[in-house]
Amino acid sequence: MKKSLTFVAALVAAVACGNQGANNQSVVPAQTVPSVEIAVAQARDVPLENTYASTVQAEAVNNIAPQTGGRIRKINVEVGDYVVKGQILAEMDRLQLDQLELQVQNDEIEYERLKGLYNEGGVSQSDFEAAELGYKVRRTNLENVRENTILRSPITGFVSARNFDAGDLFSMSAPLFTVQQVTPVKLLVGISESEYSLVKKGDQVTLTVDAIPGRTFNGKIGRLYPTIDAATHTFKAEVTVPNTDRVLRPGMYARVKVNFGTRRSVVVPDQCLVKQEGTGTRFIYVLNADNTVSYLPVTIGRHMGREYEIIEGLEDGQKVVLKGQSLLKDGIKVNVL
Repeated sequence: MKKSLTFVAALVAAVACGNQGANNQSVVPAQTVPSVEIAVAQARDVPLENTYASTVQAEAVNNIAPQTGGRIRKINVEVGDYVVKGQILAEMDRLQLDQLELQVQNDEIEYERLKGLYNEGGVSQSDFEAAELGYKVRRTNLENVRENTILRSPITGFVSARNFDAGDLFSMSAPLFTVQQVTPVKLLVGISESEYSLVKKGDQVTLTVDAIPGRTFNGKIGRLYPTIDAATHTFKAEVTVPNTDRVLRPGMYARVKVNFGTRRSVVVPDQCLVKQEGTGTRFIYVLNADNTVSYLPVTIGRHMGREYEIIEGLEDGQKVVLKGQSLLKDGIKVNVL
């Protein structure tokens, strides 16, 4: 009887151990295969371009004032007026001009009289030449006084400053007017010295200004400065914009995009790139033929919309992981969606 009870107890214990082993085996999780989406790296011509901040400037700025002080007789224009070359802006006191005009008129009559006498032999050559010289000097002086009495605009543009009123005594402390030519306008762009050999006179550029959103303007490089700034390692390129509708004004903040040509590079979506924590290293997971992935550090170039140029590390046609990188490590097998 005792032996029978012992056998039954042993049998129950064995069954219990077997059931426990089976239960333990059932809770061991199977290894999960990460699912990923794939993109294909493509080689194509990538535009070499950079955007630079600059400020719109007038093509020419003229400060207009007479050579000597005097009373301002008349003001014809105001700040903001658009004036054309040769337009009368103001008139100074005319007393000296009127006197000199009368004197030159008399000199002209006397000169013609002496010229007739000289041709008939009634006046010596030295007397005639002295009278002729005096007449020419006073006529030149008249033109100078006229230019400083009747002030005209030497350029076409906007009046950007008027510092005196009619009736004021002009004291030469500031110009009477400032006129700025805005057709065309120009911008000075500081370009990195590494791109000095890529820029040429006549290259086309585009620009935008914050004051006129949604519009792009075309211009070209009209002048390249011959020296490099030792502090900033940049050189100046002067960009000219026609501005025929005169909407661009001096002082506007602009972003100038300069194109330096193209180069053949591999391009991938920017979602493919992963930044290694604690460093500036960028890497990509590449899909292998056996559906494993490999960790691949790369050198990136330009960011173009939603794509990155890869300078080094990746070849045309390679398959790269687009989504699902967070669960990956080098050599792991994946499930391609």
